[in-house]
Amino acid sequence: MALLNFERKYRIRGGTLVGGDLFDFWIGPFYVGFFGITAIFFAFLGTALIFLGASMEGTWNPWLISIDPPPIEYGLQLAPMADGGIWQIVTVCAIGAFGSWALREVEISRKLGMGLHVPIAFSVAILAYVTLVVIRPFLMGAWGHGFPYGIMSHLEWVSNTGYKYGNFHYNPAHMVAITFFFTTTLALSMHGGLVLSAVNPGRGNTVKTPEHENAFFRDFVGYSIGTLGIHRLGLFLALSAGIWSAICIVISGPLYDGSWVDWWNGWKNLAIWRV
Repeated sequence: MALLNFERKYRIRGGTLVGGDLFDFWIGPFYVGFFGITAIFFAFLGTALIFLGASMEGTWNPWLISIDPPPIEYGLQLAPMADGGIWQIVTVCAIGAFGSWALREVEISRKLGMGLHVPIAFSVAILAYVTLVVIRPFLMGAWGHGFPYGIMSHLEWVSNTGYKYGNFHYNPAHMVAITFFFTTTLALSMHGGLVLSAVNPGRGNTVKTPEHENAFFRDFVGYSIGTLGIHRLGLFLALSAGIWSAICIVISGPLYDGSWVDWWNGWKNLAIWRV
């Protein structure tokens, strides 16, 4: 089906969550809607505030720009603009932009008459971000526990936070998250490689069908999950990676503030060994 015919078929009224027909409009091939407008507003305001913070720092080097959270002493209070307030407003704008984009995806899904798998999946990524900048700092009693918005400063925060708890690689939830991240990459790279090899068999050869793809994996690993199954598996692995990454950081500080290396030695203190 030609792209223009496809657009005419699905560019229909309805499906909006807010505003009804008033915000049911498109710009070129892109659906906007109420949440498209709010996404643009929050993204523009947040970006402008980052530039404001950079001007206050006196550097325009993208590697050195850093919008830092308020100092720990401010706790959960609103901080002055020059002392972490910009970070607080940028965080609100980021959540507003991400949430608006997810709700816009909901409206598009409703227009197409399809499931809400895409906005639900994106919401897991939003959850991971909100856990870092809202949930964990709130549970620890200070916005200063959030990460700064900057390239080098963010990497330094990751390193410092990791070594603050002995070694973050020993965090069991972190281990599970990393395993899911690598398995996602493995599964979807194998899937993508298989599809490309099937539809690009070489000059003069016939494009292969899903039956050939299934036969390859049955010979390679003994089982083929199928064309629909691999996408379900990829979605499960990706969402699991995001969920466990949120879990691994929210338990470090609010629930456990010791060394993860020592945590693994806890089994030695079980009462059964003192019998």
